[in-house]
Amino acid sequence: MTRERSRRRLRRRDRNALIAASLTALSLAASGCVVVHGERAVLPAATRAEAAEAVTAFTDAYNKADKAFDSSVDAPYVTGALADIDSARLKAGHVNNPSGNPHHTPLKLTDVHIAIPKKAGWPRWFVADAKGDKGGDYRWVMVFTRGDLGERWRVAYLTLMTPGSVPRFTTDEDGWAEAVPADSVRLAVRPADLSRKYTAYLRDGGEGFADNGNTSGLRAQRRKAAERPGLVRQFIDEPLTHGDYAPLALRTEDGGALVFFATHHYEKQTAAAGTSVPVPNKDVQALTKGEVKQSLTLESIADQVALDPAPGSGPVQVLARVQGLTAAQGE
Repeated sequence: MTRERSRRRLRRRDRNALIAASLTALSLAASGCVVVHGERAVLPAATRAEAAEAVTAFTDAYNKADKAFDSSVDAPYVTGALADIDSARLKAGHVNNPSGNPHHTPLKLTDVHIAIPKKAGWPRWFVADAKGDKGGDYRWVMVFTRGDLGERWRVAYLTLMTPGSVPRFTTDEDGWAEAVPADSVRLAVRPADLSRKYTAYLRDGGEGFADNGNTSGLRAQRRKAAERPGLVRQFIDEPLTHGDYAPLALRTEDGGALVFFATHHYEKQTAAAGTSVPVPNKDVQALTKGEVKQSLTLESIADQVALDPAPGSGPVQVLARVQGLTAAQGE
């Protein structure tokens, strides 16, 4: 009898615990307090208000850093390819103008359009494009990203695109964009392969990319530069695909995707015997280590944005490209 009473007590305790747990779950659901696992749930990467605040915060930091020529000011707001390009630009500016940028004018962004994808897992990211008042009549196209809820939104990619060249993105009934996985085969080139294929194209040529200034035009420019008497130019192009340099893509209305990707470049200039390498400008000199005698190696990072079509719909179009010197070595 004692053993049977113990069993009944255990069953009654388990039943009470289950009821209590159920009531707790109902209470949490009724109050709206529900735990959601961000690594599994498909959610918008940001609220529209949060994205707009991130654009403003980046612009403010960018302007303060540019005015002071101080990369520490906007370092918390940039990452990846843009961080490399921007920090080198500000470093060179500071070397040549320690008291700040004498030609500073604040960047103003207007007519801001924001595309926020719904996705599961991290990183989460969104695209903002706006009319800028610097560098001509261009759209400043920026990709904001962060690795978890505790991180600040940072710009990983920044390119300048001509008006009308930013494509229309696919959106659902609530206006959220569609992120395209890096390994998607529903495109002419998988986003994960785009950096590698583009650097191979710059080296060897071939098919797969539409002719324009960022593809065949860039190759022609290099061939012309290599023909200068007394100076040999050698180019090495490397893909960047991991971490903060990973490609990011949004589905476009035509079935393709707008893909942002990064690349790494070297240009070595070697003077013939009895001649010398042309004297580089002050910004290059500020980033140069060693003494330039017979050669100068320029290291740079580039970010590109490409329209990657659906399979069978034509070649990839590299729409815009920003390349920035990050270091130099004299020998």
